[in-house]
Amino acid sequence: MPFRMPAEWEPHEATWLGWPRNPTDWPGKLDTIRWVYGEIVRKIAPGETVRLLVSSPAQRTLAARYLTSAGAAMEKVEFIVHPTNRGWTRDTGPVFVCGDDGNTAIVDFHFNAWAKYPDWQKDRRIAETAAKRLRKPLIDAQVDSRPFILEGGGIDVNGRGTLLTTGECYLDPEVQVRNPGLSRGRFEAALKEFLGATNVLWLGSGITGDDTHGHVDDLCRFVNPTTLVLIREDDPRDVNYRPLAENWERVQDFLLEDGSKPEVIPLPMPAPLTFDGGRLPASYANFYISNRAVLVPTFNDPNDRIALGALAELFKDRQVVGIHAVDLVLGFGTLHCLTQQQPKVDVKMGKRT
Repeated sequence: MPFRMPAEWEPHEATWLGWPRNPTDWPGKLDTIRWVYGEIVRKIAPGETVRLLVSSPAQRTLAARYLTSAGAAMEKVEFIVHPTNRGWTRDTGPVFVCGDDGNTAIVDFHFNAWAKYPDWQKDRRIAETAAKRLRKPLIDAQVDSRPFILEGGGIDVNGRGTLLTTGECYLDPEVQVRNPGLSRGRFEAALKEFLGATNVLWLGSGITGDDTHGHVDDLCRFVNPTTLVLIREDDPRDVNYRPLAENWERVQDFLLEDGSKPEVIPLPMPAPLTFDGGRLPASYANFYISNRAVLVPTFNDPNDRIALGALAELFKDRQVVGIHAVDLVLGFGTLHCLTQQQPKVDVKMGKRT
């Protein structure tokens, strides 16, 4: 049975999150981040279940206290005790695909901590835990008898066969540490096999400060089957100016799965944010589309208003809300990086609901 990965705006059964527990992700800010999670859950829960990974019963109690104080709808929160290394659920959590028969499965993409950190073994088992809990098939992503490594933040789909990614993340020979030696053709064949992607669009480099080798969810996103938003930097002195300008050149040649050209809408960049002398990957493209709301990272920047306004024009069926992300981005990611959607399907009718 062929599978496809639904678009993020298609109906969700749930959103998966991992409760923050690793102090090295947000130095000196872990307590602040817990309150940010409270706001995230408060905005998502009215429209869908929140499945929250907690490392222990004690962490469950702690999380419940913060979420209750934040005013989250606790009847919509489901705690799943599973030890984790980090909370970046976009990359560690279950990636769901749907079949034509209405069933869903989970693809295990063999997370390896972006080939940068030694502590990934607990996160590596999240897909297996999710499959067992939900009684879903677990698809072992293998290419040429080797684990195929892919992160959810490295791709974006329109649900109709077109997938966005970056060459820096998955093709660049200098940073190709996920699937060494895998050709572009073989990589695209794997995307078709495991995600139903029949049309792969390649951007170049991601933004400076991204420690994942250029994840596309800080750069360019689908907002509907035929429309993209793409980050643009207008200051030629900024380090992001040239790579982003190159991506704007590339996108002019993009074609969707039906041969049509996508509409491309610009999103601004916030002013540079730095920590300990390094640039942080602050980007308005790292928004998350839930059933009732689009959560957009904001950075106490004049361009917050412009980004929120642009996205509000594109998501007229959902409330577009800003979530303060100056502290979140200290961990080199924000809202999309933290979340993973579980699509809602009607198994009896064999259709998405």
